[in-house]
Amino acid sequence: MEEAREVRTTCPYCGVGCGVLAEVAADGTTTVRGDPEHPANLGRLCSKGAALGETLGLEGRLLQPEFGGRQAGWDEALDLVASKFSRAIAEHGPDSVAFYVSGQLLTEDYYVANKLMKGFIGSGNIDTNSRLCMASSVAGHRRAFGEDIVPGVYEDFECADLIVLTGSNTAWCHPVLHQRMLAARRERGTKIVVIDPRRTATTDECDLHLALDPGTDVLLFNGLLAHLVHTGKIETDFIREHTRDFDAAAALASADAPSITRVAKGCGLAAADVQAFYDLFAEIDRTVTVYSQGVNQSAHGTDKVNAIINCHLATGRIGKPGTGPFSVTGQPNAMGGREVGGLANQLAAHMDFADAAGVDRVSRFWNAPNIARRGGLKAVDMFQSVADGRIKALWVMGTNPAVSMPDASRVRAALAKCDFVVVSDVTRTDTTRYADVLLPAAAWGEKDGTVTNSERRLSRQRSFLPAPGEAKADWRIVCDVATRMGFGDAFAYKTPAEIFREHTALSAFENSGARLFDLGGLTGLSDTDYDAFAPRHWPAPEHRKKQTRLFADGRFPASDGRARFVPVRQEATAFTIDADYPLALNTGRLRDQWHTMTRTGNVPRLMANAPEPAVDLHPSDAAAHWLKDGDLAHLSTRFGFVRARVRVSEAQRRGQAFMPMHWSGQFAARASAGLLSSTVTDPHSGQPELKHVPVRIVRENTAWAGVLITRRDLRPTGFVHWSRHAIEGGWFYELTGTEPPDQGILLARKLLAVPRQDQLLEYTDRRGLAYRAAAIDDAGAMAEALLVAAPHQLPARDWLVSLLATRQKLSTADRHALLSGRSPVPIPAIGRVVCACFHVGANQLASAVASGCDSLEAIGSTLRAGTNCGSCRSEIRAIIEKGMLQAAE
Repeated sequence: MEEAREVRTTCPYCGVGCGVLAEVAADGTTTVRGDPEHPANLGRLCSKGAALGETLGLEGRLLQPEFGGRQAGWDEALDLVASKFSRAIAEHGPDSVAFYVSGQLLTEDYYVANKLMKGFIGSGNIDTNSRLCMASSVAGHRRAFGEDIVPGVYEDFECADLIVLTGSNTAWCHPVLHQRMLAARRERGTKIVVIDPRRTATTDECDLHLALDPGTDVLLFNGLLAHLVHTGKIETDFIREHTRDFDAAAALASADAPSITRVAKGCGLAAADVQAFYDLFAEIDRTVTVYSQGVNQSAHGTDKVNAIINCHLATGRIGKPGTGPFSVTGQPNAMGGREVGGLANQLAAHMDFADAAGVDRVSRFWNAPNIARRGGLKAVDMFQSVADGRIKALWVMGTNPAVSMPDASRVRAALAKCDFVVVSDVTRTDTTRYADVLLPAAAWGEKDGTVTNSERRLSRQRSFLPAPGEAKADWRIVCDVATRMGFGDAFAYKTPAEIFREHTALSAFENSGARLFDLGGLTGLSDTDYDAFAPRHWPAPEHRKKQTRLFADGRFPASDGRARFVPVRQEATAFTIDADYPLALNTGRLRDQWHTMTRTGNVPRLMANAPEPAVDLHPSDAAAHWLKDGDLAHLSTRFGFVRARVRVSEAQRRGQAFMPMHWSGQFAARASAGLLSSTVTDPHSGQPELKHVPVRIVRENTAWAGVLITRRDLRPTGFVHWSRHAIEGGWFYELTGTEPPDQGILLARKLLAVPRQDQLLEYTDRRGLAYRAAAIDDAGAMAEALLVAAPHQLPARDWLVSLLATRQKLSTADRHALLSGRSPVPIPAIGRVVCACFHVGANQLASAVASGCDSLEAIGSTLRAGTNCGSCRSEIRAIIEKGMLQAAE
C-alpha cells in the first residue's frame, strides 16, 4: 500500500486560480483543502473548490476511445481522426477544418492545439469557449493598451479605497476574491459600489447599488467621464504625457451623457444615486473597477470595457496600488488560452495577424512555412460554418457547445450534419452524442501543466492520481494526431515541461519589450524546476526588471507607448422588448455550480441549494403572467424554448427574468439557457449577447407531479418535464406532465425497476389520482421509491432520501410507513441546504435564530455556516431577518 501524500495543485474552476492541497490517503481516497501559501486564496476555497474531492469518481467517465458505437484502440481512433482531417484539408483546403477548445485546457494543451491548427494545418480556425466569457475584455484591452493586459493584481483590492463591481456577482462567482474585498471594507473602510440590474448576494454587502437597465453601462460610464471632465477631476499631466485621443472620447461622452439627469433617465436610475457614484469616483483616488460577464457578454461589450478604461485613464488611476480596471475571468485558464493564441483572431504570445512581421516571426520560430496568414472563425461563426457545410471536420476539446453556445438548437443541428466530429473529453455530455469519434481525456488530478489566473499569475496543476482506463492528457492526444498528419518533428514532446519551455521561448523571441507578455526568464527551467514551479506573475523577462503591477511607468505596449482613449457611445440594445416577448431575459451562474455541471452536478451538497432549473421573476411580473412560486413555466424566445420552475423574488427587477446557464440534458429535459440565447455578437470581440434577450413566459398546465428516488442513473423520456439532482446514494428525479393523473401514473411507473414482484410495495388511492411505490433490494433496504400525485400534493420525502443514503435494512414499522413518506419516528429535517461548505440547512438556521442567534457572527459561531467562502451570507441574513420579524409579531 502506498504512503499518504499531499500534492500542491490549482483549482480547475474559475479564474481566481486558487491553490489547492490534495491529500491522497494510503487507500487512495482524496481530500482537498485550500493552500495557505498560495497568494491567490491564502487557504480559502469556495463551496465548489472545497468539494473537489467529491468529483473524482469514475461514474460516467470516458475510459476508452470509441467510434461507430463501439470501443476502439487508440491507434485505430487516432488514425481515423488524422486521415479524416487530412482528407478534408486535401479536398477542401485548410479552412474546412476547425478546433473548438476550452478554458479548461492547460496552457500546454492549448499551445499544441493552436500550433497544430494555425502553424501546420494553416488555418486560423481554432476558437475557444472563452469567446463566450472574456473576449470583449481582450478586445477592449487591445484597443486601449495595444495588448491584452490586465494591469492590476489581487492585492489592489486590499489597498483600494473604492471598489466598483460592475456586471460581476463576485459573492457567488468569485467568492474568494469577494471575501478579500469585504475584508478591506471591514478593516480600512473601503467603499463598495455594485452596478447590476439584479439584487444579488454581492449587493447585500455594498455601500451603493445601482440597479441600472440592462445594456446601459456605456451611458453610465460616459456620464462619469463627462462628470470628471466637468468637475476638473482629471489628471491632465498623465493624459498629455501618456495617452492619446482624449479630446475625442471626452467630446463624445459629453454629447452622449450631457447631464446626470439624462444618465439617470437613460439607465433607469435615481439621479441621486448616479450623483453619489460619480462623487465617490471623483473624490477617491485609489479606485479599482472590477468587471466580468455582465459587461463582456453583450453585443456592445467591447465598448463597455473601453468606457470603463477611459475613466481610469482620465484620472491616471492605473498602474498604481489600489487602482485600475480589472477583468475577472470565468475559467481557470482563460488567460492562458489568450497567451498562446487560443482565440481565432490571435497569434501565439500576444502577436497579431494584422502584423505581417508577427506572422513571419511565429512562422520562423515554429519552422512552419504554411502558417495561417489571417484570423479564423470565431465561435458563433464557426458553428454557422459547420451548419453551412463549409466546416467538414470539427474537433471539440473539453467543452460542451451543445449546451453552452447561443441558439443551441442550431448548434446541435450543425453537429448532427457535420461530416466528421471528434470530441475529446472527460465524461459524456450533450455534445458527445454527436461525436463520430470519442477520445477519453485526463481530468483534473490526473494531468500536469500550468494555468494563468485573472491577475496574470502562473500556477501549476499537478497530477496526484493515475489516469483511469486509457485516458490521456490533451496535449498528448493532439501531438499524436499531429504526428499522424505528417508533422511529427514539430510535435515530438515527451513532457509538458518541454512544451512550456517552447511556449516561454516564443514569448521572448525577437521581443525587446514591444510585447509585455514575455516569459523569457523561464525558458531555462529544468524538469525539476518545472515540477517545483511556484506561483508567479508575468511578465517574467530574462534581462529586464521583474514587474508585478503593470503601467506604473506610464508606458503602454502600443507603437507610440501611449494608451488610447476609445470614443464610445451608448447604442440601443440588440433586441427590443415588445408585446410578443415582454420580458428581458438575463442568464448567469448559480452559487454552487460550474458550467454545464459535468463535475459539480454529481456532488449532492452542491446540488442541494438549487436542485432544479428555475427562472426568477419579480412578483408583479409573475402575477401579470398568472404565475406563482413553484409553477412550471414555458419560456420562449425567437431562438427556442425551455421549461423551468418559477421562483418569485423581490431581488428581480420588474420586466426582467433571470435563468441560470448550467442546466443540460444530463440533468433536465429542455432547460438549457443556450436554447433561448441570441447569436447576435459584439462586432469587435465576437462575444454573443447573453444578458438581454426578449422572452415570453407562460404557465404550463401540469396535471400531476412525481418524484423518483433511486440509485440508478437515468435519462427519462416521454415527460413534459423532468430534472434530477444528486443525493447521497443516488439521484432524485422530479417528474411532471400535462396528461391526466392516471396516465401520468402509468408513465412514471415505467421508470421503476423491480426484479421480483415480492420486492415491490405499492399503493394507489381509490380515485386513481395518487400512487406510491417502493422497491426493496435483496438485503431488505429501500432501492428506490416513486411518488405521484396532483401538483403540490406530494408527501414529504426527506426520510426516503435518508433511507437511500444509509441503505439500512427496513424494520416492519419502516415498511408500513414507507408509502407515506414519513418516518415512523420523528426525525429532524435540515431543509434546503443554504451553506454548502458545511452542509447547513434552512431549518437548522431558523432553529438557531429562534434560539437567539441574531447575527451572522452568532450563526457562524454556532453552526459554522457562512464562515468559509461567505457566498451564503446573504441567504443566512435573510433567514435571520425573517426569524426576528416573526419573533416581534
